[in-house]
Amino acid sequence: MNLLILGANSDVAYAVAKTFAKHKKADIYLASRDMKLLEKKVRDLKTRYEIKAACFYFDAMDFESHLKFYQSLDPKPDGVVYAAGYMPDQEAAQKDFKEAKKIFEINFSGAAAILEIVADDFQKRGHGFIIGISSVAGERGRQSNYIYGASKAAFTAYLSGLRNRLFKKNIQVLTVLPGFINTKMTESMDLPGLLTAQPDEVAEYIYKAFRKNRDVLYTKWYWKWIMAVIKGIPEKIFKRMGL
Repeated sequence: MNLLILGANSDVAYAVAKTFAKHKKADIYLASRDMKLLEKKVRDLKTRYEIKAACFYFDAMDFESHLKFYQSLDPKPDGVVYAAGYMPDQEAAQKDFKEAKKIFEINFSGAAAILEIVADDFQKRGHGFIIGISSVAGERGRQSNYIYGASKAAFTAYLSGLRNRLFKKNIQVLTVLPGFINTKMTESMDLPGLLTAQPDEVAEYIYKAFRKNRDVLYTKWYWKWIMAVIKGIPEKIFKRMGL
C-alpha cells in the first residue's frame, strides 16, 4: 500500500503515518511545505518501520500546482489522508479577512481542489480510499470559533458528497471528526483533560475505522453524543450561551 498524507507536518498526520506504517507496512508519501521537517520524519519512518518513505512539497493554497503535484507521484497512492488545517485566533479572523480567507483555503478549498484530482484518479483505477480530518467544530457555529467551524462544516459536507459519489466505485471516504486533541495547534488553549485525546490515540482510532470501512468517526467516541446535545439546543437558548 502507498499512502499519501497531505499536511503531513501536523501532529495527527504524522501519528497516522506511523500507525499505517506499523500495522499495514504501508509505504508513505509525506507532503507539506516545511521540507526540512518532512525529511526528518521520512528518516524516522524508514528507520523505525523499515518501509519506503518520501517527502514532497505541497501547498494547499496553491490550487494551480495540485495537478502537477499529483501527477509527479510514482507510483500513485492507494489512499490519501487530508490532514492540513489552520486555526488562528477567532478575533484575528474577524478583524482581518486575509486570515479568514486563509482558514477557508487550507481547511476547505485546498482540500476540495486536491481531492477532486485524487477522486478522479481513484475512480478510473477502481480502487482507493480517502480520509479527511475535519472537526466537531463544524457541527454547529459557536461565537468562539465560527469562522474555523464554518470551514470545517464545508469540508464535512464535501466529504459526505464525495462519499455518496464514490460509493458505487467501492472507494471508501472516511470523515474524521475529532474533538480536542493535544497538538501544536492547540498548545495555547486550556483544554479539559478528560475530553482531550493524544495524536497517537486518534491515529489508532482512524486506522481501526479505516479497517472497518466506516463512513464517519468521532474521536474520542463520546464527542458524537456531546455534539448531539449541542446541536439539539434550541436556537433561542443557544444564542444566549457563551460557547
